[in-house]
Amino acid sequence: MSALVKFWGVRGSIPSAPQPTQWVKDFEELMRGFFRAGFHKPEQISEYLGGLSVPEVGGFGTATTCVEVTTPNASIILDGGSGIRNYSEATLRARDRKEYHILMTHFHWDHLIGLPFFAPHFIPGFKVNYYAVQDDLEHMIRGKFKKPYFPVPFEALGADIQFHRLEPRKTFKIGDLDITPYELDHPDPCWGFRVETHGKVYSHCVDTEATRTTRESLGPDLPLYQNVDVMYFDAQYTLPELAEKANWGHGAAQLGLDIAFRENIRHMIFAHHDPGATTQQLFELKTQTREYYEWRLKTAETNRLRLPEVKWRYAHEGLEIDLTKV
Repeated sequence: MSALVKFWGVRGSIPSAPQPTQWVKDFEELMRGFFRAGFHKPEQISEYLGGLSVPEVGGFGTATTCVEVTTPNASIILDGGSGIRNYSEATLRARDRKEYHILMTHFHWDHLIGLPFFAPHFIPGFKVNYYAVQDDLEHMIRGKFKKPYFPVPFEALGADIQFHRLEPRKTFKIGDLDITPYELDHPDPCWGFRVETHGKVYSHCVDTEATRTTRESLGPDLPLYQNVDVMYFDAQYTLPELAEKANWGHGAAQLGLDIAFRENIRHMIFAHHDPGATTQQLFELKTQTREYYEWRLKTAETNRLRLPEVKWRYAHEGLEIDLTKV
């Protein structure tokens, strides 16, 4: 049985695309790479591009947070950033469902900016369920559908829209998904989600500054991080930037790796990329993360300690991971 996690939006703060001049520079670098690799003919272009990763060719993406978790018996969306528009178009083309479940971590703009453009809202006979721990869930969603911010009022939406308030740290079910909200480290109330299905676990861990890193300080929220197959972790900043931007509510990859080594997280997906970060800057972040990862392993070996294997990568739009194969 598959359990697919797909990332429809991985930027933080605001949707952000490269300037046209930056696209030109990136294309020029791709062309130089084509010739450096010994290729010369147009029919070799596909072979060349096939040897590169998606981010090396097209960058990491422009849309803000939206993640889909799907099994044969259930489907949920975590956060309604601008990435939910592309998800909306894809699911309507597939014509495979008329009921949707959207879980909200919090209500900063980048996590709900796509909701007015989620097409199922407008279709009679469809149902859209919203879930959040925060008491003001319904007020916040309704407020996005009114003038002067949006031309269609909430009352005119065609779908049946329902709101479900969640109890902190209490598990609830959607199909064969067991979902538990845990509190994150953020200046405004923000809740991550642990999603379990058939012995596999996905943890959604944005936005968080990860100011609590020890088991003692995490307290009742520790289970969000324990024995996880795939964790989506806020890594917007470098460590120096994190020090400069205390209380901004975002983290760094190194903090995530420290937790992963200790709590048996098998695969870390670093995301919530800074809107100002270019593709090259994100590759530099990857290099810094790799250096830290290797330093941790070497230090452990020197001290005759053994760290568990932790796979990690930086998310890009369109990335898909099957939890059953991690």
